[in-house]
Amino acid sequence: MKKFEQFIYAILDDPKKKKMVLVITALAFFGSVMLLPAEIVLAKMLPGKSDNTYSVYIDTPTDSSIEKTKEVSECVIGLLQKEKEVMNIELFLADGIPLDYAGLVKGAGMKRTENVAEIAVNLTDKHDRDEPTFMMVQRLRPIVKKSCEALVLGTSIKFIEQPAGPPTMASVVVEVHGDDLEEIRTISLKTADILVKTKGLVDVDVMADERYTKYELIPDKEKIARSGLGVDQVNKILYLAFEGMVIAHKNSKDVQDQIDIFLILDRPTKQLGDQNLKTLQSKLSSLSLMNMEGMMISMSEVVGIRAAPSSPMIMHKDLSRMINVVAETDMVSQVYPLLDARKQMIESFAKDYTVTKEPGMSTYMFDLHLTNNKTGKKFLLRWDGEMKVTLDTFRDLGGAFIAALVLIFLLLVIYYKSFVLSGIILLGSFLSLIGVIIGHWAANIFTSETFFLTATSLIGFIALMGISSRNSLLLIDFAKSLMKYHGIQKRHAVAIATATRAKPILLTAVAIILGSALLASDPIFGGLGVALISGTVAAVLVSLLFVPVLMDNAKAMDFEPSKHPEHDTISITK
Repeated sequence: MKKFEQFIYAILDDPKKKKMVLVITALAFFGSVMLLPAEIVLAKMLPGKSDNTYSVYIDTPTDSSIEKTKEVSECVIGLLQKEKEVMNIELFLADGIPLDYAGLVKGAGMKRTENVAEIAVNLTDKHDRDEPTFMMVQRLRPIVKKSCEALVLGTSIKFIEQPAGPPTMASVVVEVHGDDLEEIRTISLKTADILVKTKGLVDVDVMADERYTKYELIPDKEKIARSGLGVDQVNKILYLAFEGMVIAHKNSKDVQDQIDIFLILDRPTKQLGDQNLKTLQSKLSSLSLMNMEGMMISMSEVVGIRAAPSSPMIMHKDLSRMINVVAETDMVSQVYPLLDARKQMIESFAKDYTVTKEPGMSTYMFDLHLTNNKTGKKFLLRWDGEMKVTLDTFRDLGGAFIAALVLIFLLLVIYYKSFVLSGIILLGSFLSLIGVIIGHWAANIFTSETFFLTATSLIGFIALMGISSRNSLLLIDFAKSLMKYHGIQKRHAVAIATATRAKPILLTAVAIILGSALLASDPIFGGLGVALISGTVAAVLVSLLFVPVLMDNAKAMDFEPSKHPEHDTISITK
């Protein structure tokens, strides 16, 4: 390592070279950090997870019949069946899939209406196919939407993957809070329009029932009695004509309970041609019952039709009325579309509302408060979903990182009784961030999908703090010993310490890199592996080049030789 010692000494002995090392390090740090706002390296809570299954949620307009929902579902299934990786498909019509990890928070268990359907798609094993689930979903989504959403106007088709981390309602969720339900709905629709136009967002949906007019069949008890019929007779024929009914039971020795025998009309007879009042009146006119005198009585004479508004679902959260507007990200970080959409919302709502931002750096710092300029009514746009989890996670990890820095600094101050030396060690540790960010940039070049800076990446960076601090600490202690007990001049002592400790530092780095290589290809912990590998490389370079320059410039490294050389336990060969 004699040549390396001479190399380090040559740098320390030349003010221009020392300045060059400091400038290059500063440029590398600021350049790597700028990769984040420049969107060259993207931050995300967790990357996509490849699994053996995914789901397709179908929502036709609220007033749609089950036949229309089935028509859209069959279109989706027909396209999915063409995929060679699809093993089997199961359709849940007017129902939700039995609760899975994704459906726990997406309301699948509450789906019981004719306008919804869920499709479970089972794939070949993820280890036996080249295309991960999230790439397959990204490829199929525009094809399925273009072909099937047009069948029923207002249909929403969403592809739902199993989440890689904590399950959330969607990647981006905007909660619209307020007391005026009609105005909440208007704001929600406007918010959804902005999200649809935002680059990187797909599967936008307003989780609120559409308003429509429904028709109620009201049996007239007085007319029924005058006609010689019974109310029960009229109710049964209406159920039979429009729904179907149980007419008998069958007993079986293999089944404990009775088996219902259900009578239903064939589809052409049961279905209405058009959804309007005249068609319904015509249907009633075609239904007749024989009274006790043998006369046929038309149902249109004893049953009235009344138009009534639909009763939409009302949602509350924290005792406040609200409507959720959801969207998924199309293989991008949700941070950047959120910021774009939020900017557009501020500009759009400013025409009719006074828009106020959430003050400070709170958990809800992206929230927007709206006050109607005419009525003075107040509304709240609160961001939730994976974005909220991401902010909470990065906030907590950031807090843990700052706490680690403070504790390391305090321990070093107690040990060295010097703020300058403690600051050198801490700065050298912090600069491993250069390698973490550049490593993710390099990984993004060599992978087919986007390689995000994730929560696991930050965990790796925090772990690097101890490793890189140890490297700097060893250099300083060794150089101090050489100066104090051997009377070696500071510049030579720093060069000798750097060259001597280079080999164990490199061996430690190799061990970390080889151990972390196993994690680099993992879809969840890949960020941790890349952060440890690239961060360790940066920590080594910083420890062996940047830290020695700071040590040479630090007055705190000036020591008087010891007057008791018998205490010396270090042997130096020149």
